[in-house]
Amino acid sequence: MTQTFRQFLRALPDFPAELPDFDPDTAPADPAALFRLWLDQALAAGEPQPHAFSLATVAGGGQPSARMLILKDIDDAGWQFATSRTSRKGRELTGSPVAAMNFYWHSQGRQVRVAGPVVELSAAASASDWDARPQADGSSNPDWQLYALRPVEIEFWQARHNRRHLRHRFGEDGIPLD
Repeated sequence: MTQTFRQFLRALPDFPAELPDFDPDTAPADPAALFRLWLDQALAAGEPQPHAFSLATVAGGGQPSARMLILKDIDDAGWQFATSRTSRKGRELTGSPVAAMNFYWHSQGRQVRVAGPVVELSAAASASDWDARPQADGSSNPDWQLYALRPVEIEFWQARHNRRHLRHRFGEDGIPLD
């Protein structure tokens, strides 16, 4: 009998044989500090581009779209990323200023999901980010925009082989939800 595509997909391995342990009770209370810890651990494990994430936005008709970006910073303004205001994601953020980020580190069996409203940061901050790009040639780009996602929900997800995956969630202002 020929294997169906569904059977083929179900037979693929899910996670590495060795997964890190995670105990939410001993995790940093600040979600940004926990994220930095997990990012450092992903980097130490050889995870390529651990600062890359999928950004999901919503078009005017409610149609979602997602693409990969690079995290620029996390500070009091929020979780920062940048793009052109004239790009699809820039236009979608203008029309519906909410988004979700998803970081995935396969070697660790970990994901971090961050969701909330998005705000535009200052023209000066955007220009500084443009100038810091590796391909910057000294010319300005008035369409370049630095954004900050202000989390209303952050979820840390740790895979476990027994399928009892761990979720550690925070709400606004880093208040634990679990």
